Amino acid sequence: MKILVIQQKMIGDVLASSIICNNIKQEYPDAQVDYLIYPFTKPVVLENPNIDNIILFTDNYRKSKLSLLKFAFEIRSQHYDVVIDAYGKTESNLIVLFSGAKQKLGFYKRYTQFLYTKTVREIPVPRTNAGTALENRLNLLRLFDVFPNAYIKPKIWLTDAEIAHGQRILENHKIPSGQKILMIGVLGSGENKTYPFPFMAQLLDVIASETNAALIFNYMPSQKNEALMIYNLCKPDTRKNIKIDIVPGSIREFLAITSHCDALIGNEGGAVNMAKAIEIPTFTIFSTWIKKEAWNAFENGNTNISVHLKDFKPELYGGKSPKEMKKQAITLYREFTPDLILPLLKKYVSF
Repeated sequence: MKILVIQQKMIGDVLASSIICNNIKQEYPDAQVDYLIYPFTKPVVLENPNIDNIILFTDNYRKSKLSLLKFAFEIRSQHYDVVIDAYGKTESNLIVLFSGAKQKLGFYKRYTQFLYTKTVREIPVPRTNAGTALENRLNLLRLFDVFPNAYIKPKIWLTDAEIAHGQRILENHKIPSGQKILMIGVLGSGENKTYPFPFMAQLLDVIASETNAALIFNYMPSQKNEALMIYNLCKPDTRKNIKIDIVPGSIREFLAITSHCDALIGNEGGAVNMAKAIEIPTFTIFSTWIKKEAWNAFENGNTNISVHLKDFKPELYGGKSPKEMKKQAITLYREFTPDLILPLLKKYVSF
């Protein structure tokens, strides 16, 4: 049996949908399970023993309709028995349409349901602490067959060599043995997903004074100037604790370093999802417009905690959708002051 799972989009989405691959392989170990994703998300599924082939959907397929059509026919030539579309947008719709698979599974949408042999409606409210992003993937998986013991938590596999490499980086930067280490997600993927710089600096000042931990900033190379701006907004004593010269050179290196950290604290996004997938505790600051119920996976009030402006000031939201709130993200961030977060954060870092 040959199965193709499709999940174009961001790192968090690809990691979430990898649970489909994991559960299928456990139930049908002889099946060929292939995973179609964007190239930049590949690091989170490397070394995953439940994925036989990683198929990369390159920018060329996104920019050229002819290239996309050729790619769809290449997929058809692989003769998949089952295609599971966890993305559900035009690109994946076309691949499903031309796949030739006997079973085509996807999320229900009125205008695309005819493409699939079975569909499932996405649930808006979580039923467990896994969150709707993962629960909906599991419901999609159950269209394929019954999985009474399905495992819903994503996992990233690191090699022993990678873990040792992460340890060497920390040793080379003279972090004393026994000192607590915190990975800090100082920046989100964009301005409307980033806690304001002065507010973040205030949080870091408190973390440093409360824990004396070594603080490692996680950010993309293109965000270096922004990271330095936050660093410079911190108090001098805090800056002594920030290991600003430790800059993970890749996602896998970030994972290798994070595997030795006591927790990850910062903006919600792919880094938080990756930390959870390697069993590292997280304290997550949600963007003011992102739906917390979808992505606050495995929150337990202890090792995994998240905060959202809506938790403190629900009257600012009413019944507006995330899409409507996105336009007000920056304005709403001004309401999300450190004094709202610090009581929980202080308790969290008192480990």
